[in-house]
Amino acid sequence: MSQINSQIKPFTATAYHAGKFVPLSDADLKGKWSVVFFYPADFTFVCPTELGDLADNYAEFKKLGVEIYSVSTDTHFTHKAWHDTSDTIKKIAYPMIGDPTGVICRNFDVMIEADGLADRGTFVIDPSGTIQLVEVSAGGIGRDASELLRKIKAAQYVAAHPGEVCPAKWKEGEKTLAPSFDLVGKI
Repeated sequence: MSQINSQIKPFTATAYHAGKFVPLSDADLKGKWSVVFFYPADFTFVCPTELGDLADNYAEFKKLGVEIYSVSTDTHFTHKAWHDTSDTIKKIAYPMIGDPTGVICRNFDVMIEADGLADRGTFVIDPSGTIQLVEVSAGGIGRDASELLRKIKAAQYVAAHPGEVCPAKWKEGEKTLAPSFDLVGKI
């Protein structure tokens, strides 16, 4: 069953954020646009390149009113240790959620049960807590923050402009479409 247009499920967790351990829950994701960014594990290979890319683009996400939450099945203690020892991970200013019990991974259906790790899953959630974008890729395929930014801009545009849709490769400021009977077969 698709998670698109479904509400996020309840969770509570502890994150490493801004040099502290902080409690977080599904309620923290509501009221703003959010990205929940699952990755397999700390101290690995593709994961730090993705998290570093998000860190490098974090200011752009914030300009859009978007908060990023990275999630793995590691503990918040492990996130702190990784943050303290990796130059790439030291750049991270967004919350790093620990999910050692896998509740959040299961809520978003990205748990690799046999390994106790998360798939590479990206979820864009609107301010009402509704999932607007789901992307899951194989473990060896890293994601691109600039493409995620483009998709968020499209989701925000569509949310703010009912009756309009964004075509493939749409970029902010470009022409959108207004689906109608007269448009059928003319694209």
